[in-house]
Amino acid sequence: MTGNEFRFFLSCDINLPVTFRIERLEGKLPPTKSSASESDWVIEERKAELYVDCTLYIDGAPFGLPTRTRLESIGQPYCWNELITLSTKYRDLTAHSQLALTVWDVSCDEDDGLIGGATIVLFNNKKQLKTGKQKLRLWSGKEADGSYPTTTPGKVPRHERGELERLEKLVNKYERGQIQPIDWLDRLTFKALEKIKEKESCKNGNSHLNLIVDFCSFEHRVVFQESGANFFSPSPVSSTNEIVTVWDPEVGRTNPSEHKQLKLARSLNRGIIDKDLKPSSNERKSIQRILKYPPTRTLSGDERQLLWKFRFSLMSEKKALTKFLRCVEWSDLQEAKQALELMGKWETIDVCDALELLSPVFESEEVRAYAVRVLERAADEELQCYLLQLVQALRFERSDKSRLSHFLVQRSLHNIELASFLRWYVTVELHDPAYAKRFYCTYEILEDNMMKLAADLNEDEEGLKLWQSLVRQTELTAQLCSITRDVRNVRGGTQKKIDKLRQLLSGLLSELTYFEEPIRSPLAPDTLITGIVPSESSIFKSALHPLRLTFRTANGGTCKMIFKKGDDIRQDQLVVQMVSLMDRLLKSENLDLHLTPYRVLATGQDEGMLEFIPSSSLAQILSEHRSIISYLQKFHPDEEGPFGITSTCLETFIKSCAGYSVITYILGIGDRHLDNLLLRDDGRLFHVDFGFILGRDPKPFPPPMKLCKEMVEAMGGAERPLKNLSDDACLVSKVTIISQYYTRFKSYCCEAYNILRKSSNLILNLFYLMAGSNIPDIASDPEKGILKLQEKFRLDLDDEECIHFFQDLINESVSALFPQMVETIHRWAQYWR
Repeated sequence: MTGNEFRFFLSCDINLPVTFRIERLEGKLPPTKSSASESDWVIEERKAELYVDCTLYIDGAPFGLPTRTRLESIGQPYCWNELITLSTKYRDLTAHSQLALTVWDVSCDEDDGLIGGATIVLFNNKKQLKTGKQKLRLWSGKEADGSYPTTTPGKVPRHERGELERLEKLVNKYERGQIQPIDWLDRLTFKALEKIKEKESCKNGNSHLNLIVDFCSFEHRVVFQESGANFFSPSPVSSTNEIVTVWDPEVGRTNPSEHKQLKLARSLNRGIIDKDLKPSSNERKSIQRILKYPPTRTLSGDERQLLWKFRFSLMSEKKALTKFLRCVEWSDLQEAKQALELMGKWETIDVCDALELLSPVFESEEVRAYAVRVLERAADEELQCYLLQLVQALRFERSDKSRLSHFLVQRSLHNIELASFLRWYVTVELHDPAYAKRFYCTYEILEDNMMKLAADLNEDEEGLKLWQSLVRQTELTAQLCSITRDVRNVRGGTQKKIDKLRQLLSGLLSELTYFEEPIRSPLAPDTLITGIVPSESSIFKSALHPLRLTFRTANGGTCKMIFKKGDDIRQDQLVVQMVSLMDRLLKSENLDLHLTPYRVLATGQDEGMLEFIPSSSLAQILSEHRSIISYLQKFHPDEEGPFGITSTCLETFIKSCAGYSVITYILGIGDRHLDNLLLRDDGRLFHVDFGFILGRDPKPFPPPMKLCKEMVEAMGGAERPLKNLSDDACLVSKVTIISQYYTRFKSYCCEAYNILRKSSNLILNLFYLMAGSNIPDIASDPEKGILKLQEKFRLDLDDEECIHFFQDLINESVSALFPQMVETIHRWAQYWR
């Protein structure tokens, strides 16, 4: 599209219902008349139950039936986030169409029940349909007026508009894609926006109530055009024999006959007949095919009907329950009741399938409670693998004090690691305004229950002391944030900053050298740390200046951690959790690939701690030793071993390369270069810095997996056709040895890939539960990200086909020329930096 073109849709051509989302109510509710004379604290305690009444007016007259949102009683900010679909279609709208929105409180009497209303015209003065988020100021105590012109306009008067309104208009353009996104600049801008909002809020004293409404957006602008007046399109009446398209008003509507047949097929009386039904051979094959579907796949109408028809014969197959529950029409009370009865008699499902029932797809409280009962069978170690996702699943619960939140708290009372991680996961989510109240409620339940713990349940520690030991973790991170700020303000090189760090730890903040009482390590709560060793603490040379701290432990040892401020490491936390889970899955199949799932913990939106693993980057190793083999020879020399190193060390290197090659491919890890590939002295290779996942990559044409030629050379190089075989028998022998290690690497890759494919449902379910999180690469487009992850498993292939597929991927990655060019450019950039 050139700069002179203006592409648009005509409103009369859009045969879709008018759709918009009621998001939230901003501002403080006015006091009730009964409490107006009371003190301020009484006014703030108003427990409102609000709903929004939505009525469409066309040319000043109501059109269609009014629609209401659900009741919202969680408290300020009142957040519905509910999609409203009217019966009226866009093509039926006129230029003077208006939407009248009135907020009501059912907890008060009739006089106090009306909170306020506002009206918005759907087309602007340029006859273009309004899209994106709209902030409507409510007229307090007045019902929305649909007459034209209205007496309750939601638009802020021009003379009252300030900087905040101007910025909100720009944010609306940004969200519609009219302003190009620049990640680093956007983060700074939105932080500044929050400060301006807080400043304006304090200045105005929240005197106005505002309703946030998000209107549906289209690919192009929608311009008003009356139906039948489109002069750009040819007349449907033609003297030629052309086919004429005639609009059928019943297209898309439910067929009454089919609906009646479906109701009869699913009636309670049919249950008596269905009990004895057995699927035929073809039907059995269809059912087995459906049961193999990934949890992300939506069932068709015929597939849902097939599962319902043979529900009784499927009760002995535990894998069928989640699919059966997806085919239930939950709005039909009789059908829902029958489904819940069958669920109670069904073969008990596995824990990994119970996670699917906690996804936003399942809203029934009975189904979610059943999932929690299944989770109760999981051991603490397994539960810890899923804890991050289970905390995110609290977003999809119907109430703040849900069965899931009580379950997580109860399990945490008997395991200090679970308690510590649960507290941190919940604390980080308190920054999300939409769900802050829910997560704070879980935090309070955890605190109350831990304080009540009897001493005999926790050996020598009482509940109060146990909770205080966790609270001191927060105090420690707050002090580390302060140190990071002070160190960054020091002018000069890294050494001056290191000197300042050690000076602070030895002087002003000497209490950090020896804690008054031991603190449980945030990364490993079963370890007690007693202080920081200043002489062994340092700073990394990077823009954010992360701290590398050495802590004394209560048993006389030390542990090293990295503290980062200014970087969101929640995405790293998720990836490392997945590496740890996959390592567990591989070991359960007797395949230990010597992975390094170091610990990561986000302690805030832009701060966190990481376990420090002594290692060197491949970039540094190649710079100092020229090759990986030379580096490993330094630590594990063996003249009789392959390439002059011990066979154990080489095997460790090959296995770790294979493990991370498979995992980074499945998770779509991007931005791989020699600076974020690290190697330990014992030959274990591992990846760090996961800023790009699920297929995102800042570099053009990335290979399927990061497998640089230096890594392949350390395994003896890829297999190549031999020449002049008769010249030297020793040469033949040597080449045969060289190629076998690379072949072994490919074998480990294929074996690991097939093992992880067996657990694809578990991994997909865990990512699905993260769909509501604020992790950048998931939040941008959750559905697309999860589908990309699903594609990586190639569930359409059997194990043998997958071996050929993955071997082709390895060959493609090794022979890719462009990534080698990008790596060279990256090295030059690092050198000049």
